[in-house]
Amino acid sequence: MLKRIIFLPLFALFALPLTAQEKGDGEKGSGEYVFRFVPEKDMFYIPYRQNGSEMQRLCDSLSACMPQLGDGRMYVNVSSYAASSVGSLSARRMAYLRNSRVKTELITRMGLTEKMFVTDRIIPRAYGTDSLRNVVVVTFPASVEKVARIVGKEAAMRVLAYNKEVSGEAEAERQAAGQESIRHADNSIRHDTDSIRHAERSRSISSPESQGEEILRQAQNDEYSALSLRFNLLRWATLTPDLGLEWRIDRSWSILVTGSWTSWSWSDKRRRYALWELSPEVRHYIGKESHGYLGILYHLGEFNYHLGSTGKQGNLQGGSITGGYLLRLNKTLSLDFSLGAGCTHADYDRYTLTDGVRVHRGSKTKNYWGINRLGITLQWLLN
Repeated sequence: MLKRIIFLPLFALFALPLTAQEKGDGEKGSGEYVFRFVPEKDMFYIPYRQNGSEMQRLCDSLSACMPQLGDGRMYVNVSSYAASSVGSLSARRMAYLRNSRVKTELITRMGLTEKMFVTDRIIPRAYGTDSLRNVVVVTFPASVEKVARIVGKEAAMRVLAYNKEVSGEAEAERQAAGQESIRHADNSIRHDTDSIRHAERSRSISSPESQGEEILRQAQNDEYSALSLRFNLLRWATLTPDLGLEWRIDRSWSILVTGSWTSWSWSDKRRRYALWELSPEVRHYIGKESHGYLGILYHLGEFNYHLGSTGKQGNLQGGSITGGYLLRLNKTLSLDFSLGAGCTHADYDRYTLTDGVRVHRGSKTKNYWGINRLGITLQWLLN
């Protein structure tokens, strides 16, 4: 009996760090630190609304876990809740700036690095039962599921292995749900958006947090759900200004509209090169990284070529099956190598110039089968 009395306090002392380790993002009792921002402002004021005491409390927790943070066994999760647009700043941009202010403070105080964070772009809803708005919430340690979703499966496996190491078999059983979350995050990469949304809806039945994270994923997916401007460099090289706009609906599908126009004349207007063309296209991106694609394109336009002794003026329309590869140069710029094959139908009049007057030389119709689309296009991501 005496041994039991002595053993129980020792066991309670040993269990304290394990209890801290059990806290995760979105879990009851997790280590969450709330930092408040002045409405419509992105600056982080330490003296404002107990931000100083919260920061000190967070730094105390981090100081005991710097080795784990350094080698990727723990992460710090930073989330911005209910940021609103102000003037030219969108809600997403405001959330990004507020997250950056808090992270910068932690980097300055504690010597943290960017790789130690998992950062949510924006969570539109308010935080907690008190419906707090204009707040950034830091969760430490970040949950395995959040690490898997933002950083990737490999990083999440390191966190899970560390949790098992410090928590023993009982903690390993509790973390089985985290391992399932990793598998789900890994599988979601290989499915289309409908599969992802279906899986997240099924999780949201038991977890209100998942409902917010589904909204978050849609808001933060700037790589896919985005608008981009496009410039076909081959067209510009032939003095044919070309401008396109692509809307990535999700990681698999996009709608693209491209327009070209030019009008040149020389040799006292005896030579002419004029053209306008409009080309809508639907694309389906394939592969794990969604770099390759297949598409269907329709084009129509008018032309007036007089480069030799006989000119041709008329209209064209047609379609093609397109394919290509998107080579990313950085976060905002990419090169799109594309090729299309199909049919182009043209109705045109042939003419000659006599003393500046067009003389009709007959009409013709032509169907061309083959490669009718070629591009090396610079793509500029707008958001």
